[in-house]
Amino acid sequence: MMNNDASPPPSPTAKPLAKYAPYRRAGDFIFLSGVIAVEPTSGLIVKGFADIPPEVAQIIGQTGEFSSDIKQGPILAQSWFVLNKIKTTMESLGGDMADVFKLVQYFKNLDHFALYSSVRNRFFESPSPASTVVQVSEMLPTQDILIEVEATAYLPLK
Repeated sequence: MMNNDASPPPSPTAKPLAKYAPYRRAGDFIFLSGVIAVEPTSGLIVKGFADIPPEVAQIIGQTGEFSSDIKQGPILAQSWFVLNKIKTTMESLGGDMADVFKLVQYFKNLDHFALYSSVRNRFFESPSPASTVVQVSEMLPTQDILIEVEATAYLPLK
C-alpha cells in the first residue's frame, strides 16, 4: 500500500529527490521537472500494483493473474503514479491536466510504451499533449525506475 500508519502521508505534488525545483513558473508557463514513481517522504518506490490504491490497480489493468500482473504491473503502476503526481501538482497550482500541452517521456524499455499509453489516455482528453518519447539506459535512483515524465503547461496568471 502507498500509505501506512508508520509513514507520513504521500505528498499531493511532485517532489524532487534532490535539491532542484519540482516545477518553475515562467509567466503563464509551468515547467515540471521529470517525475518518477517514488514517494520521497516515505521512501516508497512503486514496484507494482501493491504500491498503488487497489481500486486504481483494477482500473488500469490488474488482472489477478500472477504471471500477467508481475510483468505488466510495474510499468502500469509507475505510469499511474507519475501521471497522478503531475495531475495533483497542476491542481495545486490552480490548473488541471488540460493545461498540459507537452510531455517528454523517458523509458528504460520502449516496449512499455503501449501499456503507459493506456494509462496516459485516462488522464488526458482529446487533444492529447504533444509528446516526445525517448529510451534511456538508466534512471535514478534505482534500477526499479522504468519511466520518467516531464510536463510543460500553459496556465495564465490571474
